[in-house]
Amino acid sequence: MQKKFTVNPWEVTGEVDYGKLIKEFGVQPLSKELIEKIEKKAGGTHLYLRRGLFFSHRDFDVIMDEYEKGKEFVLYTGRGPSGRTHLGHLIPWIFTAYLQKAFGCKLYFQMTDDEKFLMRDVGLEEAVGYSYDNALDVIAAGMEPGKTVIFSDVEYIKTIYRIALDVAKRVTFSTAKAVFGFTNSSNIGIIFFPAVQASPAFMAQMLEKRNVNCLIPCAIDQDPYWRIARDVAPALGMPKPAGIYSKFLPGLQGVGGKMSASKEDTAIYTTDSAPVARKKVMAAFTGGRATVAEQKEKGGNPEVCVVHQWLYYMFEENDEKLRNSFDDCKAGRILCGECKKYLADKVCRFLEEHQKKRENAKKEIDRFMVKD
Repeated sequence: MQKKFTVNPWEVTGEVDYGKLIKEFGVQPLSKELIEKIEKKAGGTHLYLRRGLFFSHRDFDVIMDEYEKGKEFVLYTGRGPSGRTHLGHLIPWIFTAYLQKAFGCKLYFQMTDDEKFLMRDVGLEEAVGYSYDNALDVIAAGMEPGKTVIFSDVEYIKTIYRIALDVAKRVTFSTAKAVFGFTNSSNIGIIFFPAVQASPAFMAQMLEKRNVNCLIPCAIDQDPYWRIARDVAPALGMPKPAGIYSKFLPGLQGVGGKMSASKEDTAIYTTDSAPVARKKVMAAFTGGRATVAEQKEKGGNPEVCVVHQWLYYMFEENDEKLRNSFDDCKAGRILCGECKKYLADKVCRFLEEHQKKRENAKKEIDRFMVKD
């Protein structure tokens, strides 16, 4: 029996079948040829590509073909600031910084505090405050000053609005309902919001008069927004924005879907102390047996283990170490506590380094953030 899952911009639940999702969303798998093109320009591979964390795209092949003919591209990604940043949020940002460095791109980073006010139980000023707080993590992820523009929708709306109007005029309510599932009870603010979210895809062309493409690195659940942008692009005389999409980092309790900022015990935040982070990792869901004796006799199940998934996708660069750990778990030669401690050490080292960069970002934030 096939397990049910839900993936949309506001909800990710269940055990996601990424192969099925590729078909449902109409995106393309990320081919070895495309990965090699990125790696050649970057001068090295990225763990997220090597391990398949970034797995699909829309028209990234077009972006690369035109890039090789001399047409540059800009990057666009963002964050819906409804609370603290957790490690899952960092994945697209770290990868975006990698692309920015490899291709020398300008980046537009949108903080959709307006959406969070409209969709969540978050006050407007609270959402704007989260925009500035989360921006510290964006900068700490490695974005380049001078090539990165971070903005709050609420505080940059004068600039955004003209573009959003051009988009909104060309999107029917019927289309918005079909893509986002809006109903008669949806507030009118969120019905207009997709036009706002589409706007940064056209900023370079409309504000700076640059003849460039736009690439959006993000998690796959955000893809519906770019369908709207892609639909209206020809009417605006603009190239269709392309996307490159990641899978989700699972929550520590392995309940399906993705890590959620609203479930504190399943998420590690970038501001967590080392003791707090370590405690969360040590309580993570694993594929271990009920007892030590049973584990040694029958082995564990790393295929369902969150600890193994975190090591695989984000925290263990060494392929041989990862294979050995996988095999030792299956054979019962290693216990879950050992793997948890190993991951906890890596997470704590990562947080220590990130928090230093985050603190330095407080001095740099005015070089990145703009407002009207």
